[in-house]
Amino acid sequence: MLEQLKKDVFEANQRLVSSGLVVLTWGNASGYDPESKLVVIKPSGVDYDKMTADDMVVVDLDGKVVEGKLRPSSDTATHIEFYKNFPGVRGAVHTHSVEATAWAQACREIPAYGTTHADTFHGPVPLTRFLTEQEVSEAYELNTGKVIVERFRGLEPMAVPGVLVAGHAPFTWGKNPADAVDHAIALEAIAKMARLTEQIHAAKQAPGLVPYVGEKHYQRKHGKNAYYGQSAPGDRG
Repeated sequence: MLEQLKKDVFEANQRLVSSGLVVLTWGNASGYDPESKLVVIKPSGVDYDKMTADDMVVVDLDGKVVEGKLRPSSDTATHIEFYKNFPGVRGAVHTHSVEATAWAQACREIPAYGTTHADTFHGPVPLTRFLTEQEVSEAYELNTGKVIVERFRGLEPMAVPGVLVAGHAPFTWGKNPADAVDHAIALEAIAKMARLTEQIHAAKQAPGLVPYVGEKHYQRKHGKNAYYGQSAPGDRG
């Protein structure tokens, strides 16, 4: 059942690791088949290097397992909310990638500081509100999805293909599982660029090295009378 989609989802999960977005088992990718209305997703807590495409789990839009011997990802209910509410979304990804997660933990959306950001996200990367204590206790993963959908009222999900969940981590999505991974990779890159942009801006302009110190350091290693290292004076070898 859905053999090609299983393969696509498996490969998407492997790319999360090879791209450096996932360590241990901290992440998952899924895919959606609109004809059957079924979702294929990574099994819960299984090491990436031990998984095969056959381990992918098929569930319906109620989260019921249709095919598979393993339990689906604990984030399945969140992914399903995307497929129910975001037209055109056929793949979804969740990671705890360092840079994007840092913004989520700081409870800040990522501003659009440059063209690299604008190439993928039409405007800032949104931040959700915190879930309430009741939302966490009654149906944490489902309500995580609902809070994301709530945040996207008035936004076009395919134009802004990702979100930061406050205090948690990022989710991205796309037209297929591979596209969702691309957006996760892009999100991590622009999260880092935004952080560096703010750090550089806050520092304004460093005073710079005084010329005579720079000249001394260059000449002692590369000048005619260099004395750095074990070579004789003047020996550049």
